[in-house]
Amino acid sequence: MSPVRRGAGQPIHNRIGVLRVERGMTRAALAEAVEVNPQTIGALERGDHYPSLDLALRICGVFDLPVEAVFSRAPFEPLSTQVYR
Repeated sequence: MSPVRRGAGQPIHNRIGVLRVERGMTRAALAEAVEVNPQTIGALERGDHYPSLDLALRICGVFDLPVEAVFSRAPFEPLSTQVYR
């Protein structure tokens, strides 16, 4: 399954990289868990591509988080500002 190319609409922001690193996962490990190649994970983390709904749900399943904790139309605040307020 391939990611969806970025369109002219609203951006989709994600915390894939932060969550992956927080859990000690490599891009390759996450890619294997959701059955895509590591380059796809890199493209998603950089915002070069958006995931299909199926892929987004698989990623959320790996992190055991709801979609809104991983993906958002608005930029996420840095976690440090949420922890140290």
